[in-house]
Amino acid sequence: MLGLVLNPRVSPDLPGLWNPGRPSAHTSIEVDTALPTPRKYRLTMPETAKEPTPFPKGDDMIQDPPVPHGLPIEREDRYSPSPPLTVLRQRRPMSRLNYPDGHLGWLITNYELTRSVLSNPAFSSHPERMANPIGTGRVVLAESTTPQPGVFLRMDPPDHTRLRRRLTGVFTVRRMRQLEPRVTQIVRAQLDELERQGSGADLVEHFAIPVPSLVICELLGVPYEDRGSFQSDTAGFLRVEASAEERVQLIGNINAYLAELVDRKLVEPTDDLLSDLTRSGDLTRDELVGIAFLLLFAGHETTANMLGLGALALLEHPEQLRLLRSEPELIDNAVEEMLRFLSILHVGPLRTAGADIELGGNLIREGENILISLPAANRDPARFDNPEELDFHRKATGHLAFGHGIHQCLGQQLARTEMRIGWTELFGRLPNLRLAVDPDEIPLRTDMVIYGVHRLPVEW
Repeated sequence: MLGLVLNPRVSPDLPGLWNPGRPSAHTSIEVDTALPTPRKYRLTMPETAKEPTPFPKGDDMIQDPPVPHGLPIEREDRYSPSPPLTVLRQRRPMSRLNYPDGHLGWLITNYELTRSVLSNPAFSSHPERMANPIGTGRVVLAESTTPQPGVFLRMDPPDHTRLRRRLTGVFTVRRMRQLEPRVTQIVRAQLDELERQGSGADLVEHFAIPVPSLVICELLGVPYEDRGSFQSDTAGFLRVEASAEERVQLIGNINAYLAELVDRKLVEPTDDLLSDLTRSGDLTRDELVGIAFLLLFAGHETTANMLGLGALALLEHPEQLRLLRSEPELIDNAVEEMLRFLSILHVGPLRTAGADIELGGNLIREGENILISLPAANRDPARFDNPEELDFHRKATGHLAFGHGIHQCLGQQLARTEMRIGWTELFGRLPNLRLAVDPDEIPLRTDMVIYGVHRLPVEW
């Protein structure tokens, strides 16, 4: 299990993220990476799970039986979505999906239908009746059918609108440009730490995890010395095999820590986002805790795995890496193409029909669940030419990696900034960077809800 362990060494003061003119301390991180190696490319299943019904293959895909609840997650390679999902996109892009509790929902695998669902407010994000058809072979429910206060990702308007609007000004393109110097300093400081390891190291431990973690903690106002208290819980509830009860307990642990942090900010506010939110007076304590949970989780787990998996993809696509070095102005294209080409989600997101809705020639009944496969949609040849190729000359800005519609990722500009600066500085500092092991020996996060690499041994 990934667990962050703080190293008390502190580097010289650097200007802060929330207030770029104010100094702040940079703390280096050591990571405990004693991890079991998962089966290559395969999503792990607990021994207690039911054996899934065999997935339809070949000409059987043309028939209309529902997709069984053992939804296929096995990847053809390190970067591609599951082959059966690709076949479904070609032959039956809107399929019936049999959930573990017996109710029928829908599975969407192409680009056009995905955008239609995500842009239609009649499809609800409320967690009531949302079930997870992968992994454990049983329904994985939230701790409650009522969304946690502040976690607006799982809300519909007007609650979603009120809470999201409170944060939109923080994550604008203009604001991210103001943060670029500080993000660059954090990246360079972490590369210094990487080089201190000698001629080789684990890029996940010394780069991919620390960079976004330091950025979001500083932005949000989470003290570095507290990080060990919630990081192992975060890793725990992201395990595919974690039961609903385990997830409820682990999320409860994180919320308890964040509630204490919010209470401290209410009494002694500092120069950070969470303190600013507490000063506003228009959010409840529970809403502040939920917002902190959402931003802290989304701000480091997703970007960390994109940085690590993206570095591996660049090393395994040397022609694209050479192109990027010869034409550095392509970096923005490269970031968008990596977001399209890679996917750190196995499937998702989920929606529920709030009314009877006609889509793709089918009638979705009120209350039925709709599961979307963003990995399959981002490889749809109807939208992207030669979608299986990584091509930094491609204009890939229409990808769906950050979702679409009112729930499109709030922090996408921060993630883009971290990836652009992170990959540019990494491969600029270490021009001879290379894998230290055979690619097939790299442990993949097929056992986790968020995909990536557990470790990435490199040399330079």
